[in-house]
Amino acid sequence: MILIDGKKVAAELREELKQEVSELKAKHNKAPGLTVILIGDMVPSQIYVRMKEKAANEVGLKSEVIRYPEAVEEKAVLNKIEELNKDESVSGILVQLPLPKHIDKQKVIETIAPAKDVDGFHPINVGNLSSGYESTIPCTPLGCYLLIKKFEKNLSGKNAVVVGRSNLNGKPMTQLLLKENCTVTITHSKTKDLKGECLKADIIVAAVGIPELVKGDWVKKDTIVIDVGINKTDKGIVGDVAFDEVSKVAKAITPVPGGVGPMTIACLLKNTIECFKRLNSQN
Repeated sequence: MILIDGKKVAAELREELKQEVSELKAKHNKAPGLTVILIGDMVPSQIYVRMKEKAANEVGLKSEVIRYPEAVEEKAVLNKIEELNKDESVSGILVQLPLPKHIDKQKVIETIAPAKDVDGFHPINVGNLSSGYESTIPCTPLGCYLLIKKFEKNLSGKNAVVVGRSNLNGKPMTQLLLKENCTVTITHSKTKDLKGECLKADIIVAAVGIPELVKGDWVKKDTIVIDVGINKTDKGIVGDVAFDEVSKVAKAITPVPGGVGPMTIACLLKNTIECFKRLNSQN
C-alpha cells in the first residue's frame, strides 16, 4: 500500500506556483491578487481564512481579507463583490462559507464575476466544466484529481466510484473523471448496494460526510482510495474511509488529515493564478 501524501504534493505544487507568480510579476508588472470576504466570527472559518492568507503570501500573491460582522446586510456584501469585480488588482474573489442565515448563498455566488470565481461555484463555471469547456474547477475535486494523476497517469477505461453527490465535490469530481475517460458511477445515500458498487471500483473518491463509511471489505485489491471526509468523532478527526481496514487492501490511499486538505488550499492558489492569466491574456 502506498500512502498518498497530500502535504508533500501540495508543497511541490506551491513551489511551482511560486515560480509561476515570479514570472507573471516580471511579465505583467503586477501580482495575481486574491480577496477573501469573511463574515462573522466562526472559528473554523477564521482558521481556514488564515491558512489561505498564509499560503497566498508564501507563493507571492497579493492577498486581502475583508471582514464583516455577522449582522452585516446582504446588500453591503453584494455591493462589495460588485466593486471587487471591477477592481483590476483583484484576480480572484472568494466568499468564505458557510454564510449567516440572512444572506442568500446562491445570490452571493452568482454576483461574483465568473472570471474571478476562484471557488468554481458560479453556474457559468459549473456549466462550462460539465460541457468540457475551459472553467475554474472547484478546489477540493481539483486537489483530488491531481493526487490521483500524481499516482496514476493513465486513467482511461478505469471504473471510478464517487461516494457523495454534492455540488462542492461529488458532481465536479465526476466531470473530471469522465474527462479522463473513466467509467464513473456516482453513489449517494439512496444507492441500494453501495458496498457492491465500491467493490467494482479501480478508484474510489469518498466525499459523503459519514465517518468511516467505506470499510475494508468494500474495496478490492489495487484500488486507489481518495478520502475527502473530515469528521470529528470521539477518537479524533477521521475521514469517510475506515483507514486502518482499507489501507490493508488498497493500492494507494490518502490519510485524514494530511491528504486532500492541503491540496484544497494549494488549488485555490492555482485557481487564482489561472484567473489572473485569463484576465491578462490580451496583455
